Amino acid sequence: MKTRTEMTIGFIGFGNMAQAIAEGLLRSGALRPEQICACAKRYDKLCSATEPKGMRPCRTVQETAEQSDLVIVAVKPYLIESVLEPVRGILADKIIVSVAAGWQNDEWERFVPGTHHISTMPNTPVRVCDGVVLVEQEHTLTQEEYRLVEELLLFISLVQPIESRLFDIAGTVAGCGPAFVSMFIEALGDAGVKYGMTREMAYRLAGKMVSGTGRMLVESGEHPGVLKDAVCSPGGTTIRGVIELERSGLRPAVINAIDAIQQR
Repeated sequence: MKTRTEMTIGFIGFGNMAQAIAEGLLRSGALRPEQICACAKRYDKLCSATEPKGMRPCRTVQETAEQSDLVIVAVKPYLIESVLEPVRGILADKIIVSVAAGWQNDEWERFVPGTHHISTMPNTPVRVCDGVVLVEQEHTLTQEEYRLVEELLLFISLVQPIESRLFDIAGTVAGCGPAFVSMFIEALGDAGVKYGMTREMAYRLAGKMVSGTGRMLVESGEHPGVLKDAVCSPGGTTIRGVIELERSGLRPAVINAIDAIQQR
């Protein structure tokens, strides 16, 4: 099996998530541009997304599959079977990494039994090498193949193995969470602007505050309540804001949002 520096990664589908992964792998130095190829429905748009960065656009799924050692399937779940049917034979000799929501180990085994595949769920911060990638614990990769996939993903993310039964909810928390956090940052920015800050400065400070707090939480392993309490001095300013957030229903609002997604 080829090493990370020798192999070619092929993206079947090159939408927002695939581009985020590719950009993260380039930014981190995990891969060189010539090691990445991709295909997509609109070739002109694909060329605009790949060629300026040195990646190779492919005109067909077959071309992408043939040139790749590791294939990342990044098309919509309902398109997987129709898109991949013509290359099922080619995929038998490839490592398949799926980023398609809802397609887990059992679905891949039904569609392409005997292939080497793993289901993952990344979030968009992989673009800046600070994401989360969930990997389903049930897969058909060899130990060597799994180590190679993990090595690549660690360049751009925290890699979290997940039981199949928890894959969906974990994906909701990690995958949908960036949208919720972005709304929170925007609200903090609005508040800053209300009191005279420029929007650029307010967003920059709020964004860095969120990333730093998240890093502190992950690296320390402390309960988020402990980190919150450390900022709340008795009779101080922060506790007043915390009480108002509680009064306004921040926690129920977040849980209700997760419920709405899980019950879709």
